[in-house]
Amino acid sequence: METSFDLIIIGAGPAGLTAAQYGARANLRTLLIEEGSVGGQSLNITDLENYPGFQNPVSGAELCSNMKVQADKFGSEFLSASVQSISKQDNVFTITTDSGVYSAYTVILATGAKHRKLGAKGEDDFIGRGVSYCATCDGAFFKDKKIIVVGGGDTACSEALFLANLSDKIIMIHRKDRFRAQKALADRVLANKNIEVRFNTTCTAIKGNTKVESAILMENGIQYEQDTDAVFIFTGILPQNRLAEGVTMDEAGYIVTDSHMMTSLQGLFAVGDVRTSPFRQVVTACADGAIAAHYAGMLVDELKGEAYI
Repeated sequence: METSFDLIIIGAGPAGLTAAQYGARANLRTLLIEEGSVGGQSLNITDLENYPGFQNPVSGAELCSNMKVQADKFGSEFLSASVQSISKQDNVFTITTDSGVYSAYTVILATGAKHRKLGAKGEDDFIGRGVSYCATCDGAFFKDKKIIVVGGGDTACSEALFLANLSDKIIMIHRKDRFRAQKALADRVLANKNIEVRFNTTCTAIKGNTKVESAILMENGIQYEQDTDAVFIFTGILPQNRLAEGVTMDEAGYIVTDSHMMTSLQGLFAVGDVRTSPFRQVVTACADGAIAAHYAGMLVDELKGEAYI
């Protein structure tokens, strides 16, 4: 059965853009679909300083813009649309969007994940200017600065310990009277001399002029203003897995893949923040995309009877 494309990629963050480049460069008929802005969550990165090959920091927007140009150069097509559903019959996927219906032998989900926000006043205004959801990405910008960490789970505790290696002025707040993290991890936070823990505390607002300067905290019913240079928020991540109904996921909702990025449904791959992974960075998302596109190409050749033997 002839299809519209060999490969359709859903999501134009770093993982999806890399997959589009590798797919098109391998001479696959490639379509990249994105419902929002090219770049995804990486658009919140103002200074990406740990991406290989860049001596000076680059913004997420600039990096992804260059990736899009590169994918276009190799022949990948782009569609601005919202995907409503994915179905499979025999060896062909049907992708229904609000701009039409398309078919492909393989599909890569690069739909990413969204950070659960606090809903604090000013939170959105200061993203990239003191508000962060990734200590590995942004912690180095606040070396020896005062940092508020919000959260009480494993991720929050792990990230607070990471930040405590960069600054001795860490204030960690949690809305409950104890951490929900694993006991060993929680005990390490409580014993760390660089971390001051405040339980029964929430952040209701983040303030500043051009960057974060303070946060309004509510501790045991008492409101006060705390000066700070940054607020790191770790209250949960929501993988955007709506289109992966029926495939294997972990208990947190991340899509489980094999080493080829293949999900439990043959021909459906998942890359980047939407899949189960021990480490989530732009560079690892790009690696996922390259791997998935490579093996998608091998599968397409097999389905077309063109596999190299």
